[in-house]
Amino acid sequence: MTTEPTSSTSPVPGSATGPEGTADVVPFRHAVRAWFAVSLQTFGGPAGQIAVMQRTLVEERRWIGQQRFNHALSYCMLLPGPEAQQLAIYVGWLLNGTRGGLVAGTLFVLPGVLALLALSAIYVGWGTTTLITGLFAGLAPAVLAIVAQAVMRVGRRSLTHPVLIVLAVASFAALAVFAVPFPVVIAAAALAGWLLARARPHIFTLKKGHGSDDGPPPLISDDALHHEPPSWRRALKVLAVGLVAWGIPLAIVAAATGAGSVFTTQGLYFSGAALVTFGGAYAVLAYVAQSAVHTYGWLNPGEMVRGLALAETTPGPLIMVVQFVAFVGAYRDPGDLDPWTAALLGALLTTWVTFVPCFVFIFLGAPSVERLRGNKSISAALTGITAAVVGVIANLALYFAVHTLFRTTDDRDWGPVHLQVPDLTTWRPTALAITLAALLMIFRLRWSVLRTLGACAALGLVTTLVW
Repeated sequence: MTTEPTSSTSPVPGSATGPEGTADVVPFRHAVRAWFAVSLQTFGGPAGQIAVMQRTLVEERRWIGQQRFNHALSYCMLLPGPEAQQLAIYVGWLLNGTRGGLVAGTLFVLPGVLALLALSAIYVGWGTTTLITGLFAGLAPAVLAIVAQAVMRVGRRSLTHPVLIVLAVASFAALAVFAVPFPVVIAAAALAGWLLARARPHIFTLKKGHGSDDGPPPLISDDALHHEPPSWRRALKVLAVGLVAWGIPLAIVAAATGAGSVFTTQGLYFSGAALVTFGGAYAVLAYVAQSAVHTYGWLNPGEMVRGLALAETTPGPLIMVVQFVAFVGAYRDPGDLDPWTAALLGALLTTWVTFVPCFVFIFLGAPSVERLRGNKSISAALTGITAAVVGVIANLALYFAVHTLFRTTDDRDWGPVHLQVPDLTTWRPTALAITLAALLMIFRLRWSVLRTLGACAALGLVTTLVW
């Protein structure tokens, strides 16, 4: 991917900035192409997705600086829902206003929606064939290597002082060893950042040559990026539009199928889940699984795990697993509809109510967050959250590694310590071999994400057919 030609007076050809940055600062067609390219590479969960955006927008195109990118990411980590998609909406808003945020957020999930619909249909209609099993056997280890690369990329850019490294390690330990709730970790990191700024302000003012790595300088100045003054009028308008956009499809489905239909139940349940899914897909997985399996009976425990595997191997947020849950549940309880029609309706409605709140959160809060960007106390708190994000992503990488390289794990509790310990007798030698091959491709051969995924998928299929 090449960087668009630029000039010193207009960061990107054809860009224009009006009063208070209300016009596009990047030509809209260029932004759409960039977001489409990003959407095809968003494998590997939030770690991989954030790394793809960082590489494309910060390092290659240089449309936004690393510090501005981190500031937006820190805010998104505070919100319920998929932080990577919300980060895409935020950056799209900075570059092209409201339409930029809408396009960035929609394209971010669209390939995953289509891919998971197809895979869900294959699963329901034809089960786990040798071909699909073989492809997944190679894709999962490849994603593990991609996540490992992402942890290194994000950590190298964000941990600019030894104290921030300690904060990242502490966050990782809190999640992986002591099972501290995600919101508590984020709140503690924000408090630590604020306290550190008061006690050691130099930690947050490091410049290049003194241990920090802010990445290449952006071609677009911070002042040129889109911004709007926060106001009650604007906030009420965003809330009203968001509630209407969320409510109308759900109301139509409820009126057409009945208040007690599986579609209405799924729409209401996943609307509520979208508001409490702090910590990303892994953090909310137990909550969704408990309800989907035991409360509503939409699928069985083994299918919940397979749904997560499907979401892992498609682009887009891992929370897309709820689409698989709704697809299977509606297919098996279609009411008066054809099962395939019911499955499609349930999946699309669930996807809609899951992601509409993400746009509302960003459009509602971004102007205030931008205004507070110069506030040293707020910036310090967000810097602490950014450091914790590295630990959070590392914890996700560990979780994925354990469940990719071993067939079973045991939950062990020793007082405050809670660990998922893999059963070493159930290790997967093929998965380990493909993981090592993927690490070689990415770190040594420097292959692209898509090329690595393709090669590993082929390796998985060959090993499955041979053994």
